[in-house]
Amino acid sequence: MVVGSGPNGLVAAVTLARAGRRVLLLEAAGRFGGALRSGELTLPGRVHDFGATVMAMALASPAFRGLELKGVEFVHPPLPAAHPLDGRPAVLVHRDPVRTAAGLGRDARAWLATAGATARGGLPLVELLLKPLGPWGGLPLSAFAGAARFGAAALLPATTFARRAFRTTEARALLAGMAAHSVLDLRSPVSAGYGLLLASLAHLVGWPLVRGGSQVLADALVAELRALGGEAVTGHRVRRLSELRAPVVVLDVTPRQLLAMADHLPAAYRRRLERYRYGPGVFKLDWALDGPVPWRDPAVAGAGTVHLGGTLEEIALSEAEAAAGRVSPRPYVLVVQPYAADPARGGHTLWAYCHVPNGSRADRTAAVEAQIERYAPGFRDRVLARHAMGPAELEAFDANLVGGDISGGLSSLTQFLRRPVWSPAPWRTPLPGVFLCSAATPPGGGAHGMGGWQAARLALRP
Repeated sequence: MVVGSGPNGLVAAVTLARAGRRVLLLEAAGRFGGALRSGELTLPGRVHDFGATVMAMALASPAFRGLELKGVEFVHPPLPAAHPLDGRPAVLVHRDPVRTAAGLGRDARAWLATAGATARGGLPLVELLLKPLGPWGGLPLSAFAGAARFGAAALLPATTFARRAFRTTEARALLAGMAAHSVLDLRSPVSAGYGLLLASLAHLVGWPLVRGGSQVLADALVAELRALGGEAVTGHRVRRLSELRAPVVVLDVTPRQLLAMADHLPAAYRRRLERYRYGPGVFKLDWALDGPVPWRDPAVAGAGTVHLGGTLEEIALSEAEAAAGRVSPRPYVLVVQPYAADPARGGHTLWAYCHVPNGSRADRTAAVEAQIERYAPGFRDRVLARHAMGPAELEAFDANLVGGDISGGLSSLTQFLRRPVWSPAPWRTPLPGVFLCSAATPPGGGAHGMGGWQAARLALRP
């Protein structure tokens, strides 16, 4: 039995079913998918993704690569990402690392020696990074050598790494925009690693979208489960584990939900779960536009993802404010332009978010739109309708987004190693036959399905 149908729960269910197990998938919401859901948030016919849109992790993940799902088409924008700057051309991230480096002037060689080198490590290196606790069978020795080189830089704070590795404003800002996906204070250890990994994925597999919306991927996983003889039910909320009668239960929930659901957790394990930390939340906006965003630099129109916030120093200050429990007057804003890759979503739809303190009730609409106007004057004139979701609305939409935390928990160094507890197999709970598979387990947040794959792998052991 699998509880919860986010990407990890769906991968766990399909993995168990492919191994010949009878599987029942239970989802509390009215649709499957968790953060992979899509719907009409603004105007009729406009398809918006509630959560994940960019699927670099899905393309790189061994959990997804072997599924070969029917009806799922990944489409690529002309550019994976762009980073506008004041008074100068935007920094453009191309699939080709050499072409990207060419736009960084004096830092061209440094980019190729860092993000480019990680990309050259290929999928074996990414697979190793997504399986930090193993199993590592079949991976070439080059992946471990690459991981050692990557780790030396990845452990650093993004601010430290950017200043040591790069000399130009452009390269430092680009690294900061990538690293801010971690939702960490960029002065924190390992924040550089998140930035380098995401940048390398742009070169290695691109930052694609699912044609028609992320819901298509979720629905394809459910269809695969049913084709294998499994059952999938929506509108069924599991409140207590004692309700379930199954030899194996895989839970796509975070520690907070497990604590509420479990009847007889050992006291020591309960205390460890109670110490689990959630990170900052996000404030998300979706727009229906009457045309493309009027970027000051027209090249930005081809980017699927746009990082707004200016220089390394500006972005670092914004993220430090969110980590300290304050809202920034000029927040780092992550923008996704689905129409750059997939015009079949009913028109020009756009979404963006900024980071806010966990559980914040602040309305950040004006601040987010001001950052877009900063680089795209006249943007507000294009808005036909908007839809806002703060931390409370996000958690109501998906209980795993505790306080608006889209990463399943703080992505700090200590919690990367202790997610949710110190253990060589943290997906296994002390309760017989009960496993955790959410983003609160390694390797953390992202639409990669690895938590589900790892939990199912353990559940299948004799």
